Amino acid sequence: MEAHLKDHRNGFSIGYTPITTLTDITYPTGIELGVLKLQKGNTFSEKTTLETAYLLMHGCLKITTHDDETKTHHFNRTSLFNEAPSCIHLSTQKTITLIAESDIELTVYKTTNPTPFPNHFYDPSATRNEHRGKGLVGDTSYRFVRTIFDKRNAPPEALLVLGEVITFPGRWSSYPPHHHTQPEIYHYRFDKPAGYGHSEWGENVFLVKAYDTVKIVDGVDHAQCAAPGYAMYYSWVIRHLPDDPYLTPTFTQAHDWTQQTGAAYWQPTEAKS
Repeated sequence: MEAHLKDHRNGFSIGYTPITTLTDITYPTGIELGVLKLQKGNTFSEKTTLETAYLLMHGCLKITTHDDETKTHHFNRTSLFNEAPSCIHLSTQKTITLIAESDIELTVYKTTNPTPFPNHFYDPSATRNEHRGKGLVGDTSYRFVRTIFDKRNAPPEALLVLGEVITFPGRWSSYPPHHHTQPEIYHYRFDKPAGYGHSEWGENVFLVKAYDTVKIVDGVDHAQCAAPGYAMYYSWVIRHLPDDPYLTPTFTQAHDWTQQTGAAYWQPTEAKS
C-alpha cells in the first residue's frame, strides 16, 4: 500500500531527496516532505516558492534569512530523542541560506500557500516535552509530544502544523486511536539500527522502520507502538484545510475511556505480587 513509503531504509544521499510531493496521485496530502543532507562546509540557498519549514535532525547549522533585514541563527542538535527541536518556518518568496558547520540533516515540509507571513525561528527553548499518557493505564502510552508550531504560536496565515513524538520502547503513542479530516504525514527514526514499530492506518497495520514515512488521509484512525527495546521517533506534519483548520483530533469513542485517570484495567495477579 502506497500510504506506507519504505524506499529509503538505507538512508538519504547528499542533497535534497523528496519523499512525498504536491502532485502525488495515490493518497495525496498536499504536503511535500523531503530530506536535505549537507556535508560540513557546504551551503544551500533558495528562494521559497511554497510555505516551507526546515527541521534540524542532527548537526550544527547556520541559517541566514535575507528578507526585510538579514537575520542569522545557529542551530545544533546531537540527539532526536534527548534534545528539543530547532526549526525555521517561512512563507513563499523568502530567501534563505543554510551553511553546514558539520555534516547535517534536515527534514523539509512544504505546502502551497500564496499568503506571506514573517519568518519564524523556533529554537529548543520554545518547545518542551509534553508528557502525554503519564499515569494512564499503567503508563503504557506514556510518550513525549513536542508541538513546534500550530494555531497557538504560528502566524495566522500559515497552513502547516509541525511537531515530533518520542515513543518509549515497548509503548504506544498517538493513543487512543484518533482521526481528523486534515491530511498528515509521519516520518520515522529509531534509536538503534534494528529498531521497528507498528503503525495503525484504519484497520491496516504497517511495520515501520527507520526512514519510513506514512501518509494519513481520509480521516483514518491512526495509532502507533514501538517494539520493546527500541525508542521510536516520528515527525508529524498536518495541513490545515480551507475553513477547516486542525485544532484537536477526535478520539475513537470505544477507547476514549483509557484517557480517564484511575480507569480500571486488567492486570495479572502475579505482576502485582
